[in-house]
Amino acid sequence: SQNLATIAKSHAPSSVLVADLLHLPHPPHAFDFAISIAVVHHLSTPARRVEALESILQTLRPGGKVLVTVWALEQESSRRGWSEGDDQDVMVPWVMRGSKKGATAQGGEVGGGGEDRVFNRYYHLFRKGELEGDVESAGGEVFEGGWERDNWWVVARPRVRV
Repeated sequence: SQNLATIAKSHAPSSVLVADLLHLPHPPHAFDFAISIAVVHHLSTPARRVEALESILQTLRPGGKVLVTVWALEQESSRRGWSEGDDQDVMVPWVMRGSKKGATAQGGEVGGGGEDRVFNRYYHLFRKGELEGDVESAGGEVFEGGWERDNWWVVARPRVRV
């Protein structure tokens, strides 16, 4: 998100850029740790999700780690209420609240003079064990993981090739 990158740049020291997850601009083995929070679940095919995880893993130095979180299908106790029998691929509305003056925080105009706007976002809801399988398919090794607040999470590292 360009808007979030702009906000992050205002907090020095920082190094921020907007990039394509499937084609990260970083050199291989550049980082000790990477974080992917609520990103991979927006990719619409299993192949693209695995490719994204491969892309992240390739940026890690030997011994580097990545934390990945994705939305879980198992959300029976949340306000969303999804469960095992529900579709894994869903469109979820996001409401951008209009202002009374019709202006956004970034200074742009919101169409309709301050009316709320609804945008549908794609989500793939991960089943238990699915994220771990995708990380392994991407060449990673999961060494910690779990479920918290309607999300599956893993900490993984690139698999050592022998």
